Amino acid sequence: MNTQSHLAVEWIPATGIQLRKAGVQFDAVRLDGDHGRDVADRLAGLTGGDPGPVIQSDSGRRCVYFLVAPGSTARRPWPECVTRLTSGPYRISFIPVPALDGPTWPLTWRYPPTAPGRLVHTRLLRGALS
Repeated sequence: MNTQSHLAVEWIPATGIQLRKAGVQFDAVRLDGDHGRDVADRLAGLTGGDPGPVIQSDSGRRCVYFLVAPGSTARRPWPECVTRLTSGPYRISFIPVPALDGPTWPLTWRYPPTAPGRLVHTRLLRGALS
C-alpha cells in the first residue's frame, strides 16, 4: 500500500490543485528557482529525508513553497530572497496545494506530507537558508 497516496490530510485536495488561505492550517515560505530546491534538499538532509511538506512549481519563477506553522515566520528576520505567505490585518495570502496523485502540473510535491500536523520546522528552514 502506498502510504503517501492514502494519507488523510484534510487540506490536500483529492484531485488537481486548490488554493488554501494562509494562517488557517499553515503559512508558507516561498523561494524562487534553484535556490529553493537547494534549500529543500539541504533541509531534507538535516531531517533524515523528512523535512515536512514542500511544494514546487515547474513553470514561471519555479517557486518552492515550504509549509510552516501559522504565525511561525513573524518576528524573525528573513533574507530578501524569501517571500512570506501569511494572513493578518489587511493581508491575505493564498498557497497553491496539489493533490498527492494525478495530474497537478505545474505543481508537484518535492517532499509530500508524511503525517497529519507535520509541517516544516521554521527554525530549521531559517538555518538552512544560511
